[in-house]
Amino acid sequence: MGLLSRLSFLVRSKLNALIGRAEDPAETLDYSYQQMRDELTDVEKGIADITAQKKRLEVQRDRLEENIEKHNEQAREAMAQDREDLAKRALEKKQAKRSQAEDLAGQIQNLESTQRNLEEKKADLKRQIEEFKTKKETVKARYEAAEAQTRVSEAVTGVGDEMEDVGRAIDQATEKTEEMEARAAALDELEDRGVLDNAMSDQDQIDRELEAGREDRNIEAELETLRESEGTAEAEPETEKEAEAEEVKAELEAQVDESEVEAELEELREEEKPE
Repeated sequence: MGLLSRLSFLVRSKLNALIGRAEDPAETLDYSYQQMRDELTDVEKGIADITAQKKRLEVQRDRLEENIEKHNEQAREAMAQDREDLAKRALEKKQAKRSQAEDLAGQIQNLESTQRNLEEKKADLKRQIEEFKTKKETVKARYEAAEAQTRVSEAVTGVGDEMEDVGRAIDQATEKTEEMEARAAALDELEDRGVLDNAMSDQDQIDRELEAGREDRNIEAELETLRESEGTAEAEPETEKEAEAEEVKAELEAQVDESEVEAELEELREEEKPE
């Protein structure tokens, strides 16, 4: 595997790891749960803002109602002083403030309606969040158990990504080793054939051939020595057998001579007997 192929394999491995982490169901569930929590926070902030606006409008409404009562008192006092013109002006202000107070009351009513809706939504959202949290933890527990079981099974069977990487590394190392062994064998063959000279030796091809010839002659000399020693070892037993045969022959000859001697002695004894 070349450099570019190894780099490509490394990049793909890193990308697959990142994608795998991004697709982790546990992280996805946690992210969804956090989104729901953020939405609940936004609802609570909305309720707080509406409540604050309603309170501000209620304060304004209360002030207008106080002014209406004030203008009403002004009109009575003006009529008591026979100042109809002042009474009319007071009543006009009273009418304007009453109109403003009615507008504020309508706005306050709308805000109260919106506030109730948001509070209901908040209650529903909180219930959904609690249900989702329970399901989320259940699913996460199941996923983690399944993931652990899968890792163990992959480790036992050797089909996981890590084992694939190990197998690929072994294949690469084996391929590299075979290449180096083939290269070493080729260099040895070329050196033996004399195509390459050993840089650490002063011998050339002629010296090597002469040395090989000397070694052959030495081997032949040793073989000849062995042959001669084997021949001597075979000859010795034959000489011993011949010597034994000579001894037997001599004994027989000696026996023959003694019988003849005994026969002659017997003849002499017969002759010596008196008639």
